[in-house]
Amino acid sequence: MRVHRVSKSTLPSLTGDLHLLLTFLQNKLINMYVKCGCLVDARKVFDEMTERDGCSWNVMIAAYRRNGCPHKALTLFRQMQETGVRPDTFTFSSILPACAKIGALEQGMYIHKNIIESGFLSDVAAGSALIDMYAKCESIDKAREVFHSIPQRNVVSWNSMIAGLVQNGVLDEALRLFKEMPQPDVVSWNAIIAGHVQNGNLSEALRLFKEMPQRDVISWNTMIAGYAQNGLLDEALVFFKEMPLKNVVSWNAMIAGYAQIGVLDEALRLFKEMPRRDVVSWNALIAGYVQNGILDEALRLFKKMPGRDVVSWNAMIAGYAQNGVLDEASRLFKEMPHKNVVSWNAMIAGYAQNGLVEKAVETLKQMQLNGVKPNSTTFASILPTCAEMGALEHGMDIHQSILESGLLSNSLVASALIDMYAKCGNIQKARELFDNMSQRDVISWNVMIAGYAMHGFCKDSLELFELMKHSGTFPDHVSSGCVLFACNHAGLVEEGCKYFNGMSDSYCIMLTMDHYVCMIDLLGRAGYLEEALNFIVKMPIKPVAVVWMCLLSACRSYNNIVLGVYTSTLLFQLDPKNATPYVLLSNIYAEVGRWGDIQKVRRLMKDRGIEKIPGCSWIEVHKVLHAFSVGDRSYPQT
Repeated sequence: MRVHRVSKSTLPSLTGDLHLLLTFLQNKLINMYVKCGCLVDARKVFDEMTERDGCSWNVMIAAYRRNGCPHKALTLFRQMQETGVRPDTFTFSSILPACAKIGALEQGMYIHKNIIESGFLSDVAAGSALIDMYAKCESIDKAREVFHSIPQRNVVSWNSMIAGLVQNGVLDEALRLFKEMPQPDVVSWNAIIAGHVQNGNLSEALRLFKEMPQRDVISWNTMIAGYAQNGLLDEALVFFKEMPLKNVVSWNAMIAGYAQIGVLDEALRLFKEMPRRDVVSWNALIAGYVQNGILDEALRLFKKMPGRDVVSWNAMIAGYAQNGVLDEASRLFKEMPHKNVVSWNAMIAGYAQNGLVEKAVETLKQMQLNGVKPNSTTFASILPTCAEMGALEHGMDIHQSILESGLLSNSLVASALIDMYAKCGNIQKARELFDNMSQRDVISWNVMIAGYAMHGFCKDSLELFELMKHSGTFPDHVSSGCVLFACNHAGLVEEGCKYFNGMSDSYCIMLTMDHYVCMIDLLGRAGYLEEALNFIVKMPIKPVAVVWMCLLSACRSYNNIVLGVYTSTLLFQLDPKNATPYVLLSNIYAEVGRWGDIQKVRRLMKDRGIEKIPGCSWIEVHKVLHAFSVGDRSYPQT
């Protein structure tokens, strides 16, 4: 056994209290066990101590946090306070990352209060840990508040704030801080490059990469991952081959990149060539098979793995859930030894995406009962389904959960909540939430503009669009689509044409098929059928079936038989199994009493095996969704 020598200068005086000497030696023993990875032995010594000082608590708290046991670290911190031992800056710097790890925002805010009371808020280490905690708990406003309250910032506090802004999608502010930073280091450069990569600005990321005074393996890996995630594997491979030193992250980024675009043979080749395969490599390959819907092969690898972690289980659960195999996803979820927020989110999203709102909400409640705190992804995945199904009461329950989680300041969550209220018909509540947002992004503006347009408040929709432009938020293709939708439903042909023509010129927006469809529908609804046809003919992109469907619908409204027959004939070729054009043509014939032609259309439908699918509506009564189909008499409460 190796003997650890202690210098005389570090020992307390032998004439002093022997208890101090014993505590000192026990602390050294705990520290030795921790460094050797023997946490059980370290905890045993800690529990047997008759007297503990701040060092005893700090070593154990830091050990639990570093070894992936944040809950145990938090429990120990609370026990430390109960015993009356005063935390110091090291304690706070150790416990805050544990809060960040599990998204324990309320606990983090409590620790923030402790830091203020202890007089350590001016300490750079504690302040930087606070910034990091708030950013990772998606409370960027509080992170800003702490950053600006630190009297003397060092490179760590600057980096914490820049990285936090990047993580929360506020790249413009991160860039501004980066430029203001006295002496950026490699960590600062890496954070900004990562921000550009996340936003898909690979050319800007490459420019910064070339300008870097020095690079580390993270710099290279960020570029490899950026190109790989965007499907540019040739470019990623150039970086991979040129980088001076590869690590397991480099290999995994390439494997994951090939797997994501479905080049599984190349992913498997790299997997076999890896010098050392850890669990992450297996997970990257499994994720590739899952994303390509090859669940049997993914399961084969999952069973073959030498060791599985929570990511392995989550990949399989998410794969089955996303492909609608919910029974298998549920089975794996129940078998999973340790679940995290991603595991719960996978099940919630699976239920939500398959229209099972009640199951999704029930799973959310179980998640909270199990002590797992929802994050922005949880709410962003379940709220759109509530919106689509008109499940307002469920949505209101989720709103309450968002308030309890402290995530209403998150723009993604707030936007999803606004969208839910708007689509469920409570436009006033949607506007109230919108007005109370501290910071609005383009998504927030878009959902509110669309909400007004959807409910016929077209004037409000257009006014909000103008307000958006004056606020400094640049409209995107969704914003312009919402405005065209508003003009469409209000019959504002002239205004619609003005907005359409100004999109590419004024806002540099690339026109998509959705914009063209909206314009054709606008012209058709207003009775400008010939203009709509000419518009289609002059389109720079090939019209799809929905384009002609809009025109056919207008022909039905204005009983234009000649154009209706021409349009429906095209649709019979473009979308032969769709019953709608047959029905619309029949209605056009019916308006002028051409019963023989109606019989021909019906015979054609029968010969082609085409049936009209009956419409379906949902109604929410006491948080239970009831579906009703047209002509259906089987439901007990029809």
